[in-house]
Amino acid sequence: MTAGTVLVIQPVVQAVLAPLAGRLSDRIEPGIVASAGMAVTTIGLVPFIFLRETTGLYSIAASLVLLGVGFGLFSSPNTNAIMSSVEKRYLGIASGMVGTMRLLGQMFSMGVAMTIFAILIGRVAISGENLPEFMHSLRVAFTIFSFLCCAAVFVSLVRGRLRTPKNGEQEPGP
Repeated sequence: MTAGTVLVIQPVVQAVLAPLAGRLSDRIEPGIVASAGMAVTTIGLVPFIFLRETTGLYSIAASLVLLGVGFGLFSSPNTNAIMSSVEKRYLGIASGMVGTMRLLGQMFSMGVAMTIFAILIGRVAISGENLPEFMHSLRVAFTIFSFLCCAAVFVSLVRGRLRTPKNGEQEPGP
């Protein structure tokens, strides 16, 4: 029950924040909001690199809150940016591609994690006997995912703008 309660923190925070972030991305450039969300996601992942057997639940919960905020800030604005960049007749295809890419990302990350576990732990059941190897595998995986998220911040920042500044408005700097 404790594990379930802790793990539900991230999706609840994301579910609460995503609609607000979607509305925010209607007012300002969605790429900026999505990039900020990816940056917060990166910040939320980094503490997991230092995860130890003695890490407290409050530390884990705080990182999960950050991940929820990051995912919430990223998901709706990113979808807004994608859907706003296609012609109306292609909205169904674009929506399908968004879902497909999300699932491919989830499968890729699971594949990376399982590959790390297979290399560092081997073909054994995870138990107390191989806890040090398991924890090392987790730290390696979170290091890789943190770097990937950090790179994604910059990829998100360099994508094209959906809105052009109106007459008299200054275009924001880089």
